[in-house]
Formats: sequence, C-alpha cells, structure tokens
Amino acid sequence: MDTENKKSGSKLIPILVFATIIIVVGLYGFFFLNQEDNIIQGEADVTEVRISSKVPGRIAQYLVDEGSFVKKGDTLAILSIPDIDAKLAQASAAEQGAAAQNKKAIKGARVEQIQGAFEMWQKAKVGVDIAQKSFNRVRNLFDKGVVTAQKRDEVEAQLNAAVATEKAAKSQYDMAVNGAELEDKEAAMALLERARGAVAEVSSYITESYLISPIDGKVSEKFPNEGELVGTGAPIMNVTKLDDKWGAFNIREDRLKDYKDIGATFKAYVPALDQEVEMVVYYVKDLGSYAAWKATKTTGQYDRKTFEVKAHFKDPKIDVLPGMSLIIKE
Repeated sequence: MDTENKKSGSKLIPILVFATIIIVVGLYGFFFLNQEDNIIQGEADVTEVRISSKVPGRIAQYLVDEGSFVKKGDTLAILSIPDIDAKLAQASAAEQGAAAQNKKAIKGARVEQIQGAFEMWQKAKVGVDIAQKSFNRVRNLFDKGVVTAQKRDEVEAQLNAAVATEKAAKSQYDMAVNGAELEDKEAAMALLERARGAVAEVSSYITESYLISPIDGKVSEKFPNEGELVGTGAPIMNVTKLDDKWGAFNIREDRLKDYKDIGATFKAYVPALDQEVEMVVYYVKDLGSYAAWKATKTTGQYDRKTFEVKAHFKDPKIDVLPGMSLIIKE
C-alpha cells in the first residue's frame, strides 16, 4: 500500500511543477506583458546647412577642419576652376568689341568723312548756280526766238539734274554730321549690355570658387578631400547651426493628447547630461500608413497610428548634441 502511494506521489510531482510553471508564466504575462510602456524615447537633432558650389571644380584648399567653429562670412574652402578664367577672357574680349562698336555708333563719321561730304555739297551748289545761269540765258534767247525749244528743254533738264545732285550731296553731309541712326545706336548699346552681362555672369562664377559660410556654426562633416573634383551642387561640407536645436519623438495617437498642440510644453530627461530639460512643441505630423502601428486588441478595433512630434528646447543654450537620447517619463 505504501509503495502504491509513493508511486502516485512521484507521478503527481511533475504535474504540479508543470502547473506551477503555467501559473507563473500566466501571472507574469498578465502583470507585465500587457503593461503599457511608461516612457517615450526621442532623439536630439540640430539644423545643418549643406555647403556646395554652383560650378564644378577641384578642391584646392580647405581653410577649416571638422569641428571648427565658424562665423557667417568666413571662407571655408577654395575651388580651382581654370575653365572659368578662360571664359572670363572670352567675355571680356566680347565686351571690348561691343564697346568699340557702340562708341563708333555714338561718335558717327570721322572728321575727314564729314569734310569730304561738305566739299561735295559745295561742289553741287556751284553746279546748281552755273546751271541756273545757263538756263536763264537760254530762256531769254528762246523768248527772243533765237534758240529752239529743244535747246531750252535740254538746259532746263541740266538745271533740274544739278538741283537733284545738290540735294543728294546735302543729305550725305547731314548723314555724316548726325552719325548713325537711332535704331543703330540702340542696337549697338544692346550688344554692349549683353556683353557686360556675360562678363558679370562669369565673374559671379569666379566668386563661387570661394565657399563662404552662410551662418554661425560648427563644421560637422567634410566630404571630398583636397585635390578631388566636385560637380555642380555636390555637397562639400556641413555646417551645424548650434542655436537651432530640437528633438524628435514618434508618439502613438493614444498617448498624443499632451503633445498634439503647437506651443505645448513638456519635460524630457537627457541621460547623457543627467539633466531634465523643458521643451516646446512646434511640429506635429502623421507619419502615414508606412509608420509603425499597434492594434488595440488581437481582433483589432482600430489601429493606433504614430505621429512625429518635434519640439525646441526652451533654453537654446542647453549643451545637447545631435544623437543624444531624450526620455519622456509618464
């Protein structure tokens, strides 16, 4: 009998152990696995300005290193752009040629040309006087019946031709004195302005060979090395704007009520500084269907979507670095 009881007891022990394990796992799941997270984790970040060039060239020299603090207007790097120098020489030559043409149009004919036209006009005037006198004499003889009508007509034709020649010579003289027509002068001026614009454009490219910092900040990263070629718009370095720090958090909508309003304030803990900081919300946006979501139940009544919340530090001088964790404890 005792033997049978011992056998029954030995069989019952594994069953009790297994049941105990099941109960412990169930209790652990009930009290711990179903508990909501009591923290929201984010990350500190800072605005960065990417420095690039409008024209392709070769990195001739870096004037700053990574980690250097720079001021707005400081020269960060110098590019070597030999092609631009050649284009500037071409544009300058074109400008000089257009300026000469414009000067010629404004000045008009040379003094010698004006004097020659004047002499031709005077010669034509003398021819008119002689033709007029000849016509008067022939007309008087015709009136007296001495010469025929044909002779009178011939002399009158010569007079008319002399008058026309005098008018033509006078117009040539006026043209020489007045110079080019208004349209020609305007066309010459337009060509000059076009050439000047080309020179200004190429000169602006030359200024682009000096990369200038647009902000006060810190050089966070350099990309190409000295001597390497860079294309148009290629990033050369990043400058961090240290006075524009912010933090980003991904928050599910069921925990969003305290952070959804622009201007809302909350406190976050910075483990790296072992310090609590105050932050102000300035941006809230739905991350979309691609973002992480969590069903409220296994069967799912609705999906809790995630929103991106960005907040500035209330104290902009806080010594937070990009990448530091930010913890919101609820």
